[in-house]
Amino acid sequence: MPDDWSREEVEAAVADYLDMLLMDVRDEGFNKAERNRRLQRLLNNRTRSSVEWKHQNISAILNDLGVPYVRGYKPRYNYQELLRQVVEERLPRARELLEAINRFVNQPVKGTPSVRDILTILVPPPARDDVPQRLRSSPPPRKSIPRNYLKAEADNRSLGLAGEEFVLRYEHERLWRVGQKSLAERVEHVAVTQGDGLGYDILSFEATGRERLIEVKTTRFGEYTSFFASRNEVDVSEDRQTQFQLYRLYNFRQDPKLYVLPGSLTSTCTLDPFQFIALPESAAYPKRPRK
Repeated sequence: MPDDWSREEVEAAVADYLDMLLMDVRDEGFNKAERNRRLQRLLNNRTRSSVEWKHQNISAILNDLGVPYVRGYKPRYNYQELLRQVVEERLPRARELLEAINRFVNQPVKGTPSVRDILTILVPPPARDDVPQRLRSSPPPRKSIPRNYLKAEADNRSLGLAGEEFVLRYEHERLWRVGQKSLAERVEHVAVTQGDGLGYDILSFEATGRERLIEVKTTRFGEYTSFFASRNEVDVSEDRQTQFQLYRLYNFRQDPKLYVLPGSLTSTCTLDPFQFIALPESAAYPKRPRK
């Protein structure tokens, strides 16, 4: 069996994946195993696992482009260059999909999900066994993608507030169950009471009484979805790393899960510069020569 997929095979895999993504965003059910079998019939003797791996490669490319991936297809970044090219060619033309994603990431969130036992949402952080290609070398030229939809979801204030309120419930219950009822009553939503410039959203406590500074990042997509941290959040996580904890809520629309990254974000995350603060150069403030 040849290693490299042909253009025709890649086109078929991308078309199948984008169709699944549209159904996923719309919460329409589909059978991944059956779709895998149907796709295999269009390919050059590819196995079930090779098709699944290719779909996971597409997840990685979409995550890099700021587009959600199909839930259950863990992003794998060691992907074929031709695959990236085809995704970037087809995605801007998938108007129905992009419109559905745009509506979804911007829709207001009302209330928080209902769970039987809120402490059971805690899971280990996901393991990633490879490094995004954009971090191994200079990023290649990219065709126009309308917007970064993951950033748009992160900027959805109603979603962020719902996630923070959910974590407030979690923290109150966590401290209550270890017998620290007085500490539970002191948990504070500082992003609301003091403003959002502190570098964290919630002031909570360890069972010992030591402060726990919680920054909440919420998504309705999967656990590998990229999140966004401000310069202030990174600095606070570094300066107060023994107290700082990032709470990542995912699958928030249906079956919310939570993992925690304690300490400095420079140690717990792969940080990729997303945007720059720019000022125009002038004669009064000439550009400094590079050393």
